[in-house]
Amino acid sequence: MTRVAAVDCGTNSIRLLVADCDPATGELIELDRRMTIVRLGQGVDRTGRLAPEALERTFAACREYAGVIKEFGAERLRFVATSASRDAENRADFVRGVLDILGVEPEVISGDQEAEFSFTGATKELTAHEHLERPFLVVDIGGGSTEFVVGEEHVRAARSVDIGCVRMTERHLVVDGVVTDPPTAEQVAAIRADIEAALDLAAESVPLAEARTLVGLAGSVTTVAGIALELPEYESSAIHHSRISYDQVRAISERMLKETHAERAAIPVMHAGRVDVIGAGALVLLAIMERIGASEVVVSEHDILDGIAWSIA
Repeated sequence: MTRVAAVDCGTNSIRLLVADCDPATGELIELDRRMTIVRLGQGVDRTGRLAPEALERTFAACREYAGVIKEFGAERLRFVATSASRDAENRADFVRGVLDILGVEPEVISGDQEAEFSFTGATKELTAHEHLERPFLVVDIGGGSTEFVVGEEHVRAARSVDIGCVRMTERHLVVDGVVTDPPTAEQVAAIRADIEAALDLAAESVPLAEARTLVGLAGSVTTVAGIALELPEYESSAIHHSRISYDQVRAISERMLKETHAERAAIPVMHAGRVDVIGAGALVLLAIMERIGASEVVVSEHDILDGIAWSIA
């Protein structure tokens, strides 16, 4: 077993996984997994820069994670940064801060690399489930971008496009610095138009229509699953590998886009950092299901973070 630590820093959240991995058997024993909403991508779509307060929130989480990594004695650490830090003019400030705190430079990976890690993390267990038809379409709906990956045991095609729950919310639902609550029909239509255009782009590289099993990753998908399952609190083990129908996703998407901030915040499985962005995230998932004609989505709690861990094991 090799003890590794993987950090995934996205547009909305930063996450840590400490695990013992055995590449020979494919066994991954999770020791610690945690997530912090830092909203690193705050304002990036509009300004092109990482906001000082967003950087400080991220660095505070890094300091917490440094203590956890030291406590467990991880032998190897890899820090991967995604969409927001790819886009920012001042990403050198971000790199310098992470290096000072954790002792490693964040790897600002490409969308294709991001997709590769997501696919590995999401499907390593599913390949043993013979009742799930191939190929898989893995969709990782992040804060700034969504990755589409088609493959069987290995990746066949991948594409990253700039639709994510934070990016769509900030682009279409923020007026004078305030999120419209609830959004208007015109705002929802504008988000939907962006999503459809991005799906057209994804389809140029990824054979979406060939997918037989849709696998959904990340907070927007897992939150929708938790709502569909009517969980009294967020329970990862109940959400992992749950199968949520198209009708459930449609109903929840419509509900999230009609409810007020207070109503969404009162949902037991809702993380405070997702209250304002879940409507856009659910709409991305719904549009994908409609595009490929999926009757259900298989939800995975194992994603890019697990793929990063395997890459260094």
